[in-house]
Amino acid sequence: MPASYAYLGPEGTFTEVALRTLPEAATRELIPMVSVPAALDAVRGGEAEAAFVPIENSVEGGITTTLDELVAGEPLMIYREVLLSITFALLVRPGTKLGDIKTVTAHPAAQPQVRNWMKAHLPEVTWESSASNADGARLVQEGRYDAAFAGEFAAARYGLEPLVTKIHDAENAQTRFVLVGRPARPAAPTGADKTSVVIWQFHDHPGALMELLQQFSIRGVNLMLLQSRPTGKGIGDYCFAIDAEGHISDRRVAEALMGLKRACPQVRYLGSYPRAGVAPEEVRPLRTGTSDDEFVAASDWLARCQDGRF
Repeated sequence: MPASYAYLGPEGTFTEVALRTLPEAATRELIPMVSVPAALDAVRGGEAEAAFVPIENSVEGGITTTLDELVAGEPLMIYREVLLSITFALLVRPGTKLGDIKTVTAHPAAQPQVRNWMKAHLPEVTWESSASNADGARLVQEGRYDAAFAGEFAAARYGLEPLVTKIHDAENAQTRFVLVGRPARPAAPTGADKTSVVIWQFHDHPGALMELLQQFSIRGVNLMLLQSRPTGKGIGDYCFAIDAEGHISDRRVAEALMGLKRACPQVRYLGSYPRAGVAPEEVRPLRTGTSDDEFVAASDWLARCQDGRF
């Protein structure tokens, strides 16, 4: 039996389309799951080698369901990311006209990306969220709703018609997907990498978050995402999901993570992996004093001082 990848299903989701851009997907059994938690739990339970799920979009930011699932429970690790340009179609049963539509459905992350279009073209229509955009198309096929926002490619799979295509409030909207597996040694650095962590504060006080972020800034590590998530322990108690440029094997990143470990009650490492669509020569130049060679030179100087060889 081939190794399997679980993904946010059913068939016909943007997640499936993004997953199939990975070369290794052709050699895996692809298993659609009803939700992001179900896909990740399939990995935790040993039913799948990895899970492929959405984690961020360029309109609303982080996908909270995915972030919360990575923050809690048995640790998992990100190995790959994929960026997919997103545009929606309004899928309906054959013969349905725009004026016939009273209810529409899609994944909650789709709503901010089509909100203005709906206000202009379907102002009186009721929105109901579905587990995924493809699941919304399935519900339209079953007669539960009049229309669904989904990828145009899902129409044929569910016997629907794209009544309107190329719907998006923001030009060049993208969603970021990640391949998540059980913890293991990260892949070797490529020169264009990203490191993801979650950090918790000891307690809230003026400048508390700044103190933690300085672990990155003083070492010249650029942050690409910072999102707070409630811990569930009470109002004002948060953890923070962070994406930083670089790989854990880079000295500046490694020292920043060690600094966080000293300053935080808990740090969860989520992986170091290649940045999608970025070549090493396109990476922002490092600030003076933050290259691996400069970290090594500083360490050697300190050792000489300690030995009286300065």
